[in-house]
This record gives sequence, structure tokens and C-alpha cells, in this order.
Amino acid sequence: MDRVALVTGANRGIGLEIARQLSEKGDLVVMGARNLAQGEAAAKTLSSKHASVFPAELDVTREATVEKLASKVASGFGRLDILVNNAGILIDESDRPTETKLETVRRTLETNLLGSWRLCQAFLPFMKRNNYGRIVNVSSSAGSLTEMPDNLYAPAYSISKAALNALTIMLATELRASNILVNAVCPGWVRTDMGGRNAPRSVEEGADTAVWLATLPDTGPTGGFFRDRTKIPW
Repeated sequence: MDRVALVTGANRGIGLEIARQLSEKGDLVVMGARNLAQGEAAAKTLSSKHASVFPAELDVTREATVEKLASKVASGFGRLDILVNNAGILIDESDRPTETKLETVRRTLETNLLGSWRLCQAFLPFMKRNNYGRIVNVSSSAGSLTEMPDNLYAPAYSISKAALNALTIMLATELRASNILVNAVCPGWVRTDMGGRNAPRSVEEGADTAVWLATLPDTGPTGGFFRDRTKIPW
């Protein structure tokens, strides 16, 4: 049976490109989007070539939509093999933690950390039943503790990605005895709505390592942080 993948925030940018590349590999891709109409429009841009994409309403901050999607995946496919936690927000207006509004931090953590955590808890049972899974958490070099002292940037966003990296390590450690590989990826500075027009990387380049991690062989790495298919420091 073809692998079944779920990509969150898949209606545009890197998420849409990850969905496209996975579908080109023959995977069945559930495209999660907060706005279903936008998700359906995005899926239509792929469906003419790839019939294996399925738009679905998904707000990672709302438990009800996560549970509803998990039920749909269970009844429609009976499995989930790949989870790409791509949905994220960048709403900081300050590069100083002393000036960052704590409500901004809460909103950012709710999406970038707790949203991914929520999806992992909802869909890991599918992977455990089949003793197969690939979880890819889309992070950022902004969350690298190694790079942070030299790059003070968007404190709420950076802290959320550092926490997502920590979650990646913890999940990989817990699941090490299984065939479920968990890794984080830094896509780099990509030309998207978030990255802006001046970013040096295309969405194809930004999605490449995430897709590589999502399709690792059983002997592939787990508990790592990667950019350009190369391990980078936390």
C-alpha cells in the first residue's frame, strides 16, 4: 500500500511544496489547512497531475479539528506513515525579549510547539500499530541554541522553535526502539509569504530536506536537526 502522509499548513509555501514532492513520489498526501477553501484551491493546483492529494480542514491549535481529522484518516486510510509538522507563525515585532508581549509568546507557542505536539500525540498511535513512521518537525536556525548568541531575532518565534527542537529529541529518544524516526529540519530562508521576496531560496530548495527526512529508510537517522540533508548543531 502507498504511504499516507499528513502535511500541516499545506495550502501554501513550503507546506504546499512538500505535499507536491511527496505526491510525486507516489504517497497519498492529506493537506491540512486552517481554511478548507484555501486548502481545496491549493490541492487543485496539484490534482491535475497528482490525484493522491486530499485537502482537509486542520487548525493545529484546536483539539476538535485534530480529533476530527484523525477520525477521517482512520476511516479513510486506516494508517498514517508520515507526519510533517509544517504549520507555523511568525508574529514577533521586536528583536528584544524585554519588549516582547507575552501574549505574542503564548500565541506563537500554541501553534509552533503545542500544535506540533498535539499532532504527534494524535497520530503516533497509527504509526505504532504498523511499526512504521516518519515525523518531520519544520524548525529554523532561529531556534538553534548554538546560533542564538550571534543572531538575536524574533524571541517568541525563536523560543518556539528551540522548544520544538527539544520535543524532537525527546520523541526520538522515547521511540528509538521502534521504526518511527523523528527529526527536525531547517529549510533556510525561503521565498514564501513568511520569508519574503528577498529570500535566497526557492520553495523547492526549502522543501527538499523535509521530504528527504519524510522518506528515510529504516536505517536512517533519528533525533537530529538537518539543513540541506546535513546535520547541524542544536
